[in-house]
Amino acid sequence: MEEINDQVTNAWEYITGPDLWRILLSSALQIILIVLLALIIVKVTRKLVDKLFVNRQTGPIRISERRENTLKKLIKNVVAYVVYFMAIVMILGVFDIDIGPLLAGAGVLGLAIGFGAQNLVRDIISGFFIIFEDQFSVGDYVAVAGIEGTVEEIGLRTTKVLSWTGEMNIIPNGNLTQVVNYSVHNGLSIVDINIPYESDVADVEKIIEEVAVTLPEKYDFLVGTPEIIGVQNLEVSHFVIRVIADTLPGFQWAGERNIRKELQDKLYKSGIELPSPRVVLYSKEEKEALKRENRGQSH
Repeated sequence: MEEINDQVTNAWEYITGPDLWRILLSSALQIILIVLLALIIVKVTRKLVDKLFVNRQTGPIRISERRENTLKKLIKNVVAYVVYFMAIVMILGVFDIDIGPLLAGAGVLGLAIGFGAQNLVRDIISGFFIIFEDQFSVGDYVAVAGIEGTVEEIGLRTTKVLSWTGEMNIIPNGNLTQVVNYSVHNGLSIVDINIPYESDVADVEKIIEEVAVTLPEKYDFLVGTPEIIGVQNLEVSHFVIRVIADTLPGFQWAGERNIRKELQDKLYKSGIELPSPRVVLYSKEEKEALKRENRGQSH
């Protein structure tokens, strides 16, 4: 009983004594210092990366703005991961935890995970080749894995694509088996205008040409004057005139909307209305008269 009382007394004296609180205070200060140092290193590194890419614009090595944004985000993320990992290891060292066996165990565990998590390895390898081959970059409008949107971030494991309706899609890089990038080359706007048969083709094309020459001044994403291809189709109640125009990358849909709006407005003001479906009705007497007339023409 006395031994238990002595142990309790010693434990209480140790808890209330200055030695324990001195150790706790020293450890807390070390942890705070490590965390602050890690945050400062990450922040300074991000500023240095931004400054490096600004200076790169005047250097001999030139890369596109798309690729620049991708590399900047990737470098910042990698640096943050490395610094935070080192900070965690240093914090464990503050508590006198042997880091050597922990790192060795992490290596063995990582090897085992590497064999088991094949999808993870595939995602990382795919992410490396996406960045290395510059398949797409941050800010590009792409269609991947059945999703269309703007690339917000490219990581080694996942890619974030923001849909035009606001959804953020996070896609493993291993699932990006086919990519359609709309932001690499100029787009092509294709506009089909329906014209009623009562209208003269030459008059309609003249009106379209008058409007087309004014469009590049109104819309800076149009590359050159829209071009009339000609009569594309002959439908039941109208014929179709096709107009095409080169646009800046990713602006082909905006080009179609605005060209269609401008042409329709001008055609309507010129007296050329939209064609409407037609139904021709014949009475029984008229039908018989047409038959007799056709028979007479055949003889």
